[in-house]
Amino acid sequence: MTTAVPTLTPTARVLAWCLHLLVAGLFALAGLRAVATGRPHPAAVVAVAAAGLLAYAGGALLPGVRRSRRVAGWWLAAVTALWLGLTALTADGLWVAFPLYVLQLHLLPRRAGAVAVGVTALAAIVAFAAHRGAVTVPGVVGPALGAAVAVAVVRGYQALYRESERRRRLIEELTATRADLARAQHEAGVAAERERLAREIHDTLAQGLTSIQLLLSAAERVLPDRPDAAARHVGQARRAAVDNLAEARRFVAALAPPALDDTTLAGALERLCATTGARHPLAARLRVTGVPAPLPTAYEVTLLRIAQAGLANTVRHAGATTAEVTLGYHADRVTVDVVDDGVGFDPDRLPVADPEAGGFGLASMRARVGALGGDLTVASAPGRGTTLSARLPRTPPGNRP
Repeated sequence: MTTAVPTLTPTARVLAWCLHLLVAGLFALAGLRAVATGRPHPAAVVAVAAAGLLAYAGGALLPGVRRSRRVAGWWLAAVTALWLGLTALTADGLWVAFPLYVLQLHLLPRRAGAVAVGVTALAAIVAFAAHRGAVTVPGVVGPALGAAVAVAVVRGYQALYRESERRRRLIEELTATRADLARAQHEAGVAAERERLAREIHDTLAQGLTSIQLLLSAAERVLPDRPDAAARHVGQARRAAVDNLAEARRFVAALAPPALDDTTLAGALERLCATTGARHPLAARLRVTGVPAPLPTAYEVTLLRIAQAGLANTVRHAGATTAEVTLGYHADRVTVDVVDDGVGFDPDRLPVADPEAGGFGLASMRARVGALGGDLTVASAPGRGTTLSARLPRTPPGNRP
């Protein structure tokens, strides 16, 4: 089976080129010393050294050696055979043994590489003894020590390479995870913003347009017999349109509602009751219980929106003559209750929400209150009016111990 040789990193490529230069230099040195020192068989030494150098250079340039362990093994066998021939001719060929160890450990499988290094070291010891005519300590220690150093260096580099690859994969996984997290956060932000805009549109523009529609319908009913009353209804519709335009600009910019500008929550609710009573045939009044205290802006916005939506539902569906909004300050919570004397309904048999008919009001109100750790309840029965209650904890969820 053909197995690819591990891909070289930039650092490994530099080391590989250093190894190439070392092998080339040692082969060339053996040939040059054979000529310069007048050793036996100089022509044969030069020929074998040149053949070894060419074989090594050819394998280093062939892409097949880098892609397949099988091809690399055959190339390494050819280089080793030429090295053996050079070593048999001159002791100077023994210097090539050290880079040959490195090549064997790098290109061959783990066990085969260790065996090849052992055989090469033994061949170097035997060749050195043959050239010297005796087995000497330097002749044994030198090749053996070189083999041990080569094994330690190559195995250490391989361990570092594996650790580097493991860290690289971990970094890639971390980068991918961060990208997924950023994408999820972006999608969550888009969904949250879409939900915010949906709530604001329902609680401001939709309710405001409903109020304008009711006022214009009232104007149509009194025309042409009562033009003054019709003009009054049209004027109220125009003011409602102006108010809703301001609301739209504010919630697009994620600012507080205009009704809370330069006033308290109680003042905004009192103004809401007065405006509702002036625009529709409904007597709306405000009652404040407890000791008023400053509230977070998010609380004030939510409670004002609940009151707006509750009164809008009363005007649109209840057929009520009176409505009371109660703002209550308690030790552990703040509440807003909207109570009317209308026709009431069965809370367990609400119609399914529909883009044409509406029906998103209670879900929107519950989402608003739930986001701040509160709850919303509706108590009603046919013919007995409706009570809408929103409760928020005095301590925001993020500030609780």
